[in-house]
Amino acid sequence: MDTTALLEAAARGDQAAWDALVDRYASLLWSIARAHRLADADAADVVQTTWLKLVENLGRIKDPERLPGWLATTARHECLRQIRRADRERPTDDADWRVDPAPGEAVDAALLLDERNAALWRALETLSDQCRRLLRVLMATPPPSYAEVADALDMPIGSIGPTRQRCLGRLRERAGQAGLGTEDGT
Repeated sequence: MDTTALLEAAARGDQAAWDALVDRYASLLWSIARAHRLADADAADVVQTTWLKLVENLGRIKDPERLPGWLATTARHECLRQIRRADRERPTDDADWRVDPAPGEAVDAALLLDERNAALWRALETLSDQCRRLLRVLMATPPPSYAEVADALDMPIGSIGPTRQRCLGRLRERAGQAGLGTEDGT
């Protein structure tokens, strides 16, 4: 059968006619793909895409005797498209993809600090009135002297240190219960 008859029969859905077209022109398409030095998988993609374009355009081929030229041109265009795509998709070493954290604080550092501080203040509110007052006075900036703390809270100077330790221990316990760990993660 001539090319015109094969194209007409293939357009009507004749599988034998389609197979004859593939047998007749497959080597042409493969030679074009190989001439562009494509890898086996890329060459197979070009050939397959060229056949797909023919299926899509079966009813539009005006001069069936020029089908070899149409197939060759389509295959060359697909080869060039494949080469351009490969240029955009260059495999690289995994080490090139490793992303080191940017220097400085993490983006969410301020938010995490605010959340931690709010949880710590909630834990402080669960302490006794004496502990809350003592710890708040000791947190002042600049820190007051023990004599100033003793006068403000009407406490003996000698009991400020031990009371502070007990209060901080309770605060640590309450903070741990609230899910706050210490600097070393415990």
